[in-house]
Amino acid sequence: MSDESRKEEILINVSPSETRAALLENGVLQEIFIERTGRRGLISNIYNGRVSRVLPGMQAAFVDIGLDRTAFLHASDIARNGDAADDPSEDLPNIRELVREGDRLLVQVVKDPLGNKGARLTTFITLPSRHLVLMPRSASVGISARIDQDDERDRLRLLVEELLVEHGLKCGAIVRTVAEGATRDALAADLEYLVRLWDVIQERCRNDDVKHLVNEDLSLPLRVLRDLVTSDVEVILVDSEPDFDAMKDFAATFLPGVEARLEHYERRRPIFDLHGIEDEIRKALDRSIPLKSGGYLIFDQTEAMTTIDVNTGAYVGHRNLEETIYRTNLEAAMAIARQLRLRNLGGIIIIDFIDMEELSHRENVLAVLEQSLEGDHARHQITPVSPLGLVEMTRKRTRESLQHILCEDCPGCEGRGFVLTAETVCFEILREIIRQARQFEFDEALVLAHQDVIELLLDEQAQSLAMLSEQTGKSIRLQTESLYLQDQFDVVLM
Repeated sequence: MSDESRKEEILINVSPSETRAALLENGVLQEIFIERTGRRGLISNIYNGRVSRVLPGMQAAFVDIGLDRTAFLHASDIARNGDAADDPSEDLPNIRELVREGDRLLVQVVKDPLGNKGARLTTFITLPSRHLVLMPRSASVGISARIDQDDERDRLRLLVEELLVEHGLKCGAIVRTVAEGATRDALAADLEYLVRLWDVIQERCRNDDVKHLVNEDLSLPLRVLRDLVTSDVEVILVDSEPDFDAMKDFAATFLPGVEARLEHYERRRPIFDLHGIEDEIRKALDRSIPLKSGGYLIFDQTEAMTTIDVNTGAYVGHRNLEETIYRTNLEAAMAIARQLRLRNLGGIIIIDFIDMEELSHRENVLAVLEQSLEGDHARHQITPVSPLGLVEMTRKRTRESLQHILCEDCPGCEGRGFVLTAETVCFEILREIIRQARQFEFDEALVLAHQDVIELLLDEQAQSLAMLSEQTGKSIRLQTESLYLQDQFDVVLM
């Protein structure tokens, strides 16, 4: 059910090559969606693919769908036994019994390419509309877990099952959260649209070449209308007139009632300056996030997982240490939930809360974390505190994180996140001069390095440099190179 205390608004900013959408709750940025013309997401796109390689050891196949990297298809994502849903309790057959190299497959992207990994595919096609998700290769009717009233769940299930029978469909469907309270006519209209779309897709599949896009998902502004607008959303502001018109047409056709909440933003002040959204995006790229109490969070995002460390910092607001720790962890739990959504962090997430002695405190912190994630659109799972005092959780990862979209590895440290100290570089230079002196004949060695390294060689390491010059019998000259990074140097033999 809708939370009366939560008032949401959506701001959409459109520029020539980039579209951004911001979801705010009570004026605070919760999620940011970015779509760039050159890197538009592939999730939900449907392709005519060709199996390029089968890997029995991995129970998977690589499928060429016309992208730079072949996409990945696991055996569990391949429909079998006709179009009916498979029994999950059955053992998976060998991948070679399901597909062969050269086979033509209709596949859908369920995960965008991430890092050096190709897209993840499925043959269980899903077609979303406002209220329903049609599953042509399944046979069950599911209800969103966020619809928690048993009577409403039963009503919706019965309605959808009746509509599927009326249309003569032997397929499944999922009833989305926004369908709560929807009329039979609204559900029927959605189903008719999805059936027409599936017919068109199958016709294109028969006529199009392989490695070809068969059906592309909606643009970001229209996806926002379809997927994010609930009864909590009071207004949708759009700063582009063409997109505003397209959204009004889409809403008038598919989303009665939403059209009235659309507004064309025409003020001179940039739309993302409202509520300090630009500043919030920049903060979401920082490793450290301060808490109002004086504590802080440290986020470390790696290929395998994301770790979050909670620290009390300068917070001494309560009379005893346990209470201080408890209050810091409560605030951290709420901040972490927001940052996970804002940064779009997925996969395995390890949270190191400050150790709490009392069991009730640990349980309350977990409850606050779970409650703060209730509005999250990504599926997540949280485990109890581990014996090491860590909270382990997973969050479904489908698109790239905010950091991966907006940033790249530092060319200086090449993504390590650190550089060698000036002292370490000095010792490397000294060793390099010794190495060169043993191998080559020369009169003078010219050292090119960063200013901090040169200053250290002239100051603290001056005696070592003089001893080396005397030991090798070679003259050593130093020169600052302003374009060198701290751990870059060259030794030139003269």
